[in-house]
Amino acid sequence: MTITQLSYVLAVAEHQNFTKAAQKCFVTQPTLSMQIQKLEDELDVLIFDRSKKPIELTEVGKKLVTQARNIVNESNRIQDIVDQEKGFVGGEFKLGIIPTVMPTLLPMFLTNFVKKYPKVKLKIEELTTEEIITRINDGHLDAAIAATPLEQESIKERVLYFEPFVAYVPQNHRLHNNKKLKTSDLDINDMLLLEDGHCFRDGVINLCKVFKNHNDDKFQLESGSIETLIKLSNEGLGMTLLPYLHTLDLPEKSKQNLRFFNEPSPAREVSLIYHKSELKMQIIEALQDVISGIVRGAIAFQNVQIISPLSK
Repeated sequence: MTITQLSYVLAVAEHQNFTKAAQKCFVTQPTLSMQIQKLEDELDVLIFDRSKKPIELTEVGKKLVTQARNIVNESNRIQDIVDQEKGFVGGEFKLGIIPTVMPTLLPMFLTNFVKKYPKVKLKIEELTTEEIITRINDGHLDAAIAATPLEQESIKERVLYFEPFVAYVPQNHRLHNNKKLKTSDLDINDMLLLEDGHCFRDGVINLCKVFKNHNDDKFQLESGSIETLIKLSNEGLGMTLLPYLHTLDLPEKSKQNLRFFNEPSPAREVSLIYHKSELKMQIIEALQDVISGIVRGAIAFQNVQIISPLSK
């Protein structure tokens, strides 16, 4: 039994296809199939049911894959231990970022990070919180930037910053003439929301539910992007809430529609998260240092009330 064979098994389990798995592993399909066959012969079990389309794991195969994932992940950490001991900040690092953070935060820190740590090869993906949690637990991500707390026992969180919610209130809206808002002013029935799957949407819902008890079936209009929500709001279809960093680059005309909340301002907590057994701590600390240093100058809010990103 070899680490390579176990890696091939994990690839087939993920892609449910021998050809795609071979491409992912950069080997020929016959080579990958032969190695998996050798492993099955050695163990005297069938790991995959090849009669199914797509290929499925057998019951014993499911158990083997769970253990194989642990073994492969731990073997990969041998190099991490050596790098950490030497103080080396480099190598591949897979980072996930949620969609409502990616467009504002990434341009702020990426160039600085790359210049400061040129030996780190960042592989960045935009992913939902649910996808991030799954990939961190499966060993497919080294870390992620997401709204917290997530209450995941297997995941550690390092707070990067607190980002206030800012209301976007168009002209002719009942709240447009208010200089500042109270959270009790919010009515979910005229609130434009992001589509399901965005944790910022859940934060907005949780904020509104603190004061009003509404059911999800009353939400009238949802969109996949914050930019679209702003456009729809300008058309008189309702107000919306924005993360603070999204307000910085708005045109001056649009900024006239922004309304801040009375303190403590509702806000989301944005953190760098990673598996509790993660060993690439020198890169995690480097990311935290660079991001915190940059965002500290952009967000000066202190008196905030953290709104949970978890669906309730």
